[in-house]
Amino acid sequence: MCGIVGIYNHKEAATLTYLGLYALQHRGQEGVGISSFDGKTCYLQKGKGLVADVFANRESLVSLPGKTAIGHVRYSTRGSCVSENIQPLVFKYKGSQISIVHNGNLINLAEIKQDLEAHGTLFQTTSDTEYMIHLFAHSNGESIEDKFLYAFRKIKGAFSVIVLFDNKLIIARDHRGFRPLCFGKLNDAYVFASETCALDLIGATYERDVNPGEMMVLEGEEVKSYQIAPPEPKHCIFEYVYFSRPDSRIFGEYVDKTRRKLGKILAIEKPAPEADIVISVPDSSNTTAIGYSQRSTARFEIGLIRNHYIGRTFIHPTQSLRDFTAKIKFNSIGGVLKDRKVVVVDDSIVRGTTLRKLVRMLRSAGAKEIHVRIGSPPVKFPCYFGMDFPSREELIANQKTIEEIRKYLNVDSLEYISPEGLLNSMTLAPENFCTACFTGEYCEHINNQEKSSC
Repeated sequence: MCGIVGIYNHKEAATLTYLGLYALQHRGQEGVGISSFDGKTCYLQKGKGLVADVFANRESLVSLPGKTAIGHVRYSTRGSCVSENIQPLVFKYKGSQISIVHNGNLINLAEIKQDLEAHGTLFQTTSDTEYMIHLFAHSNGESIEDKFLYAFRKIKGAFSVIVLFDNKLIIARDHRGFRPLCFGKLNDAYVFASETCALDLIGATYERDVNPGEMMVLEGEEVKSYQIAPPEPKHCIFEYVYFSRPDSRIFGEYVDKTRRKLGKILAIEKPAPEADIVISVPDSSNTTAIGYSQRSTARFEIGLIRNHYIGRTFIHPTQSLRDFTAKIKFNSIGGVLKDRKVVVVDDSIVRGTTLRKLVRMLRSAGAKEIHVRIGSPPVKFPCYFGMDFPSREELIANQKTIEEIRKYLNVDSLEYISPEGLLNSMTLAPENFCTACFTGEYCEHINNQEKSSC
């Protein structure tokens, strides 16, 4: 959870980075930053809040000159929500200036930290991103490329990374490809972003995804590719279920297309034959609900209105904030719901608190029956690779049976899509996806120390 953007060789690099981050605002709302380089000096602007708030005037972008820039929108899954953890992180190294942005979570920090501290490393933040630069600085590699390859080969877990090193732009992705990362062209400029919706906004043409296990280096007119490790894709399936924007193309397929297919499979597996209407919990489940209605006798209706000036309740860092925003984020349409048997399609149930409040709202609006259908299997296990599923105790499906969850929500029926149904909605083969949050089967070893700190 986080969004990153990189622009190379464009006179309005900082402005384009700003626009790209605007498109990726859904990936993080705690903080935002942009770093640029004009051939001599590295410039930095960052702060807590939304993109439009931190960069509220033109002067903030004018103060970021240069033809190369990188940016980041932050949601903290590793490291606390403090100003020093807002990215880009900036360092000085032997007369050079380094800026770095990172999406993902590393899982072998304990062993790395012990080794780095034994060699005198002083940490300035609590972000795992900083570890990459210290590994780079301690490498014996002869070239900048060799030193970064060393760093990326030492770390384990999820990382989509963009580094601005003087005139070089360095892009890297872990060999599992947990998090999405693509690149495109805008005339002679290169554009890198977490999702293709950022490319669309600035008019860039999508070229391809950065391959799992690939490091790209741009310098002048040269573009070089290096292999960090052989690719073994385990893409985060939750990017399709919930996190990515429906107009984005990730892991080689459009999110909207995948969610519609997911909804159709959910309707076939878990029908509600007596229902009158199908509604979504906007916005992430909108197209899933449309897909469900296309394989159902119930028609799709808009039954909940979302206040778009309120951010995602799921990604607020504290439960008190999640509870408050759930109350003001949605409102029901009584004329649609009154005396109707309603299928409510949602993408997932993590803690269950928001959905419980929505059910009460639907009951108050006069819904006769409420049948909940979920576009993912029960989330039972923590994610250590960048999604905010921090502990088993916070995951309602880890603590309760489906029937107990149904009673907790106070709905007439509750059904989830099967793991097989979810995987069948994907274009890529099942083995290309990480489903550990549903199954507990992690593709990387997670030791007890990392479990407790993640």
